[in-house]
Amino acid sequence: MDHERLSNGEITKDALQDTVEAAATAVGTVATVITGAVRDVARAVGTFGTEVFEIRESVRRARRDADE
Repeated sequence: MDHERLSNGEITKDALQDTVEAAATAVGTVATVITGAVRDVARAVGTFGTEVFEIRESVRRARRDADE
């Protein structure tokens, strides 16, 4: 019975390939997390800015109404 055996070079190549694939997957996952976090921060800052403008406008209306 002829058993095919992997050479040390082939074993090393396979291990290196698996390591690179795992690293690429991890980097992709981290990049996705960071992208989502940046998007969420931008949305939160934008929402805060909108609220500040609305508060400022409410103060102006209240002052105008108080002067009348």
